[in-house]
Amino acid sequence: MWTLKRREAAGNGGGPATADLSSEFSGSDEQLAAEIKRLSELNRRRSSHDRERMLLHLRNLAGIRLVAAPSERPAHPQPDFTALPEAGQLPEVTPAQLTPQLLRAGILRHGCVLVRGLVPRAAASRFAKQIERSFDQRERHDSGQRFNDGYYSGFTPDPRCGEEVSPNWIKSGGGLLAVDSPVLSFELLELFADAGISSLAHAYLGEPLLIAATKTTLRKADPSVAGAWHQDGAFMGQVNALNVWLSLSRCGDEAPGLDIVPRRLDHHVTAQTDEAWLDHMVSQRMAEQAAGEIPILRPIFEPGDALLFDELFLHKTASEAEMPKPRFAIENWFFGPSAFPATYAPLAV
Repeated sequence: MWTLKRREAAGNGGGPATADLSSEFSGSDEQLAAEIKRLSELNRRRSSHDRERMLLHLRNLAGIRLVAAPSERPAHPQPDFTALPEAGQLPEVTPAQLTPQLLRAGILRHGCVLVRGLVPRAAASRFAKQIERSFDQRERHDSGQRFNDGYYSGFTPDPRCGEEVSPNWIKSGGGLLAVDSPVLSFELLELFADAGISSLAHAYLGEPLLIAATKTTLRKADPSVAGAWHQDGAFMGQVNALNVWLSLSRCGDEAPGLDIVPRRLDHHVTAQTDEAWLDHMVSQRMAEQAAGEIPILRPIFEPGDALLFDELFLHKTASEAEMPKPRFAIENWFFGPSAFPATYAPLAV
């Protein structure tokens, strides 16, 4: 089913024979899903960088098929407002309390839901170390040294996707795209599955899950990198989406966190005014106006805490130059195929 060729990794020498990632999968949708499941199980038993690269390729092909198949956008779960905590302007819940119905209620009332300990602290801290390793391997790659291409190797989506992004732009913002690290791409989906995050997102969106090549980012946010107010829907368009912003280190005080407007907005706030010079950026004045009488918040996150929200949520990276530490985090958008951003490269979850 797959042809083999010799892989050449810049700065890494010739690699072992591997599947030709330019090829299409000739089987049915069901056979493609089964192959992804089979390779994933093999990789759990014994990891292989070539297999992890192949899984990214197959997930991209499966994502393209899902987006191409006609489907109606489903309704969100009925909101359960009675399940929301009565106190506070920001709903904080435990994983045991979290349901799709509570999540919908929190988004409709507060714009988001904060889940304490959504991922076990030890697992979050371990993943932060893996991000550090991927960043180190990217530096070795960029400086022409030998590097581990399992931890960093640029992902090329299927040419039908038409998605391009500058690696330097992602790097300058303190990020590394998960798809550019085959090891961490696999571990990320395993982390989400083990924590019940994928199941929650599936139930909330009501359809098969997709991620986008440029909307799942591994962060090591340096305090020197300033944030900007934004709503992701301003550049993603009309989508069926859920963001999982997962902290992997303590942040909000000793490291950059998030400034948030904890209220539901049903529109895009006027952008590109005052100091906000890009067409999707919202100024501080406009953010305060959108917040109204509700204070802008800067929560303190511990490793494993997560903020869940949709494309209308107004937020920014909360960074102060005097903060002593960087912040490690995962920023992941789940999408439904019925309303997937047209210019993005889809990968089936």
